[in-house]
Amino acid sequence: MYRPYSSPIGGTASSMDVLSTIRGLTQDFSMNFNTGNYDQVAGLFASDGIFMAPHNESIVGPKPIERKLREFGENGYQDLRLETIRVDSSGDMAMEIGRYSVSVVSENSSTNADRGKYVKVWRRLGAWRIVADCWSSNLPAASAQASEEKSMPTGDKVTVISNEVPKSA
Repeated sequence: MYRPYSSPIGGTASSMDVLSTIRGLTQDFSMNFNTGNYDQVAGLFASDGIFMAPHNESIVGPKPIERKLREFGENGYQDLRLETIRVDSSGDMAMEIGRYSVSVVSENSSTNADRGKYVKVWRRLGAWRIVADCWSSNLPAASAQASEEKSMPTGDKVTVISNEVPKSA
Protein backbone atom coordinates (compact mmCIF):
# COMPACT_ATOMS: atom_id res chain seq x y z
CA MET A 1 0.00 0.00 0.00
CA TYR A 2 1.29 3.41 -0.92
CA ARG A 3 1.77 5.91 1.92
CA PRO A 4 2.44 9.58 1.02
CA TYR A 5 5.48 11.25 2.51
CA SER A 6 4.75 13.90 5.08
CA SER A 7 6.46 17.26 4.81
CA PRO A 8 9.40 17.87 7.13
CA ILE A 9 8.60 21.59 7.05
CA GLY A 10 6.33 22.71 9.88
CA GLY A 11 3.21 24.70 9.07
CA THR A 12 2.83 23.40 5.51
CA ALA A 13 -0.32 21.91 4.08
CA SER A 14 -0.96 18.25 4.79
CA SER A 15 -0.15 15.68 2.13
CA MET A 16 -3.89 15.12 1.62
CA ASP A 17 -4.37 18.84 0.87
CA VAL A 18 -1.53 18.70 -1.67
CA LEU A 19 -2.97 15.52 -3.23
CA SER A 20 -6.41 17.12 -3.53
CA THR A 21 -4.97 20.32 -5.03
CA ILE A 22 -2.79 18.50 -7.57
CA ARG A 23 -5.68 16.22 -8.61
CA GLY A 24 -7.88 19.27 -9.13
CA LEU A 25 -5.23 21.05 -11.21
CA THR A 26 -4.70 17.90 -13.28
CA GLN A 27 -8.43 17.78 -14.04
CA ASP A 28 -8.25 21.48 -15.00
CA PHE A 29 -5.39 20.54 -17.37
CA SER A 30 -7.45 17.91 -19.22
CA MET A 31 -10.70 19.92 -19.21
CA ASN A 32 -8.99 23.00 -20.66
CA PHE A 33 -7.12 20.95 -23.26
CA ASN A 34 -10.36 19.22 -24.34
CA THR A 35 -12.17 22.56 -24.69
CA GLY A 36 -9.35 24.18 -26.68
CA ASN A 37 -8.29 26.55 -23.90
CA TYR A 38 -4.59 25.91 -24.50
CA ASP A 39 -3.64 29.21 -22.85
CA GLN A 40 -5.26 28.00 -19.62
CA VAL A 41 -3.32 24.72 -19.77
CA ALA A 42 -0.06 26.56 -20.47
CA GLY A 43 -0.87 28.88 -17.55
CA LEU A 44 -0.43 25.89 -15.22
CA PHE A 45 3.29 25.84 -16.11
CA ALA A 46 5.98 27.82 -14.31
CA SER A 47 7.76 30.49 -16.36
CA ASP A 48 10.63 28.00 -16.86
CA GLY A 49 8.39 24.92 -16.96
CA ILE A 50 9.40 22.22 -19.43
CA PHE A 51 6.99 20.13 -21.55
CA MET A 52 8.46 16.87 -22.86
CA ALA A 53 6.14 15.18 -25.35
CA PRO A 54 7.21 11.90 -26.97
CA HIS A 55 8.91 12.22 -30.36
CA ASN A 56 9.20 16.02 -29.91
CA GLU A 57 11.87 18.40 -28.69
CA SER A 58 11.43 19.73 -25.14
CA ILE A 59 9.49 23.00 -24.93
CA VAL A 60 10.21 25.59 -22.22
CA GLY A 61 7.89 28.37 -21.06
CA PRO A 62 4.12 28.93 -21.17
CA LYS A 63 3.87 30.58 -24.63
CA PRO A 64 5.85 27.90 -26.53
CA ILE A 65 3.97 25.23 -24.55
CA GLU A 66 0.66 26.82 -25.54
CA ARG A 67 1.69 26.70 -29.22
CA LYS A 68 2.67 23.00 -28.93
CA LEU A 69 -0.60 22.12 -27.19
CA ARG A 70 -2.54 23.95 -29.91
CA GLU A 71 -0.59 21.95 -32.52
CA PHE A 72 -1.60 18.71 -30.79
CA GLY A 73 -5.23 19.84 -30.77
CA GLU A 74 -5.11 20.84 -34.46
CA ASN A 75 -3.59 17.43 -35.28
CA GLY A 76 -6.64 15.64 -33.86
CA TYR A 77 -5.75 15.00 -30.23
CA GLN A 78 -8.95 15.11 -28.18
CA ASP A 79 -10.77 13.59 -25.23
CA LEU A 80 -7.69 13.65 -23.00
CA ARG A 81 -8.25 11.85 -19.71
CA LEU A 82 -5.74 12.05 -16.85
CA GLU A 83 -5.83 9.90 -13.73
CA THR A 84 -3.58 10.75 -10.82
CA ILE A 85 -2.24 7.55 -9.26
CA ARG A 86 0.24 8.96 -6.77
CA VAL A 87 1.44 12.30 -5.41
CA ASP A 88 4.55 12.64 -3.24
CA SER A 89 5.30 16.03 -1.76
CA SER A 90 7.82 17.70 0.46
CA GLY A 91 7.61 21.39 1.23
CA ASP A 92 6.99 23.34 -1.98
CA MET A 93 7.68 20.44 -4.36
CA ALA A 94 5.39 17.63 -5.48
CA MET A 95 5.71 14.77 -7.93
CA GLU A 96 2.61 13.37 -9.62
CA ILE A 97 2.49 9.98 -11.33
CA GLY A 98 -0.53 9.01 -13.38
CA ARG A 99 -1.97 7.45 -16.48
CA TYR A 100 -3.63 9.00 -19.49
CA SER A 101 -5.78 8.15 -22.47
CA VAL A 102 -6.37 10.30 -25.53
CA SER A 103 -8.10 9.91 -28.90
CA VAL A 104 -6.36 10.97 -32.09
CA VAL A 105 -8.66 11.70 -35.03
CA SER A 106 -6.86 11.52 -38.38
CA GLU A 107 -7.63 13.50 -41.54
CA ASN A 108 -9.77 10.63 -42.89
CA SER A 109 -11.85 10.77 -39.64
CA SER A 110 -10.62 7.45 -38.27
CA THR A 111 -9.92 7.51 -34.54
CA ASN A 112 -6.91 5.95 -32.85
CA ALA A 113 -6.71 5.57 -29.09
CA ASP A 114 -3.51 6.10 -27.15
CA ARG A 115 -2.92 5.36 -23.50
CA GLY A 116 0.10 5.53 -21.28
CA LYS A 117 1.68 7.05 -18.21
CA TYR A 118 2.96 10.45 -17.18
CA VAL A 119 5.07 12.21 -14.57
CA LYS A 120 4.60 15.84 -13.58
CA VAL A 121 6.78 17.79 -11.17
CA TRP A 122 4.99 20.64 -9.42
CA ARG A 123 6.37 23.53 -7.42
CA ARG A 124 4.44 25.89 -5.19
CA LEU A 125 5.28 29.37 -6.47
CA GLY A 126 2.45 31.12 -4.66
CA ALA A 127 0.19 28.69 -6.55
CA TRP A 128 1.16 25.19 -7.67
CA ARG A 129 2.80 25.28 -11.12
CA ILE A 130 4.18 22.52 -13.34
CA VAL A 131 7.97 22.67 -13.64
CA ALA A 132 8.30 19.46 -15.69
CA ASP A 133 5.78 17.32 -17.57
CA CYS A 134 6.49 14.20 -19.64
CA TRP A 135 4.58 11.18 -20.79
CA SER A 136 5.04 7.97 -22.75
CA SER A 137 2.66 5.62 -24.52
CA ASN A 138 1.92 2.04 -23.50
CA LEU A 139 1.33 1.12 -27.15
CA PRO A 140 4.04 -0.74 -29.04
CA ALA A 141 6.40 1.62 -30.88
CA ALA A 142 5.01 0.62 -34.30
CA SER A 143 1.43 1.45 -33.22
CA ALA A 144 2.43 4.75 -31.66
CA GLN A 145 4.44 5.72 -34.75
CA ALA A 146 1.58 4.80 -37.11
CA SER A 147 -0.84 6.84 -35.01
CA GLU A 148 1.50 9.85 -35.04
CA GLU A 149 2.17 9.60 -38.77
CA LYS A 150 -1.57 9.67 -39.45
CA SER A 151 -2.02 12.79 -37.32
CA MET A 152 1.14 14.76 -38.20
CA PRO A 153 1.33 17.01 -41.24
CA THR A 154 3.65 15.63 -43.93
CA GLY A 155 6.29 18.30 -43.33
CA ASP A 156 6.74 17.16 -39.71
CA LYS A 157 7.47 13.48 -40.43
CA VAL A 158 10.89 12.20 -39.52
CA THR A 159 12.67 9.49 -41.48
CA VAL A 160 14.46 7.01 -39.28
CA ILE A 161 17.48 5.25 -40.76
CA SER A 162 17.84 1.62 -39.81
CA ASN A 163 20.72 0.54 -37.57
CA GLU A 164 21.67 -1.86 -40.35
CA VAL A 165 22.84 1.02 -42.56
CA PRO A 166 26.66 1.19 -42.44
CA LYS A 167 28.01 4.26 -40.68
CA SER A 168 30.59 6.25 -42.55
CA ALA A 169 33.67 7.68 -40.88
